[in-house]
Amino acid sequence: MKETELQQLLEECQALAGEEDFEILKDLLTGVRNKLRDDGTYLGHILGMEGNLEGDTFELTLPLTSLVNNHLGILHGGITATVIDSAMGILANKMLPKGTAAVTTQLNIHYIAPGTGRCLNCSARVVHRGTKTMVMEADIRRDDGTKIAHATGSFFIVKK
Repeated sequence: MKETELQQLLEECQALAGEEDFEILKDLLTGVRNKLRDDGTYLGHILGMEGNLEGDTFELTLPLTSLVNNHLGILHGGITATVIDSAMGILANKMLPKGTAAVTTQLNIHYIAPGTGRCLNCSARVVHRGTKTMVMEADIRRDDGTKIAHATGSFFIVKK
């Protein structure tokens, strides 16, 4: 996309946007800028996810903003799935030797409560580590400690 096309698109969005829309645009552009300055994924930066490996557990935090809400004003189930899959996948890949990677082959999520509050914390753990597959599990909680989902996932181990 040419620079003028991008500028026109941004100007059109600004003309149509309300206050909440401006916050979302700001979050989107900040995420893209951060990705261009750093490694990681566009999705991780746009959603504002932050992760931390503690022993054999990977913790991933997601700030809750209008960007990730559904039409009911609560966290979209697909975003919940994305956070869970990301936390389990990052942990799986951190545990593997160079030259290999883990890719999701199955994801099973039990949604328990609505995603509300200021942020969510997803905690991923290894259930089984084989030579060709890994099985992971994760819980995702609101900032008040309420569990909103429990998940398991299977991952193929592949050569890069």
